[in-house]
Amino acid sequence: MQKLMLSGKIHFARVTACELDYEGSLEIDPEYLAEAGILPYEKILVVNRTNGSRLETYAIPGVPGERAFCLNGPAAHHGKVGDVITVMAFSLMSEEEAREIDPPVIVLNEKNDIIMRKGVRK
Repeated sequence: MQKLMLSGKIHFARVTACELDYEGSLEIDPEYLAEAGILPYEKILVVNRTNGSRLETYAIPGVPGERAFCLNGPAAHHGKVGDVITVMAFSLMSEEEAREIDPPVIVLNEKNDIIMRKGVRK
């Protein structure tokens, strides 16, 4: 049996930009992607704590060090600058792997600085 499990998470990120005239996706600082164990172009679930919206898209790496979280294309309708979002990636794994997983989670503050790390980064 296969299980779909949380494999990486970025918690309390602040949206830094919304660009409607773009192909789509969520641009994320690649340093945060690496810390959370999320690959560039991996499918993600984005939950907007501010307005309650949820969307599935993919992670596009931005410029390292810019701390960007930019909603692009149609995803831009799901938030505005300053909104608080959580980004989650999920992976299919065996039941045995699922029982052992301790996904990497990073928690950000209002300036998108990492203030806490949880789980195991591989």
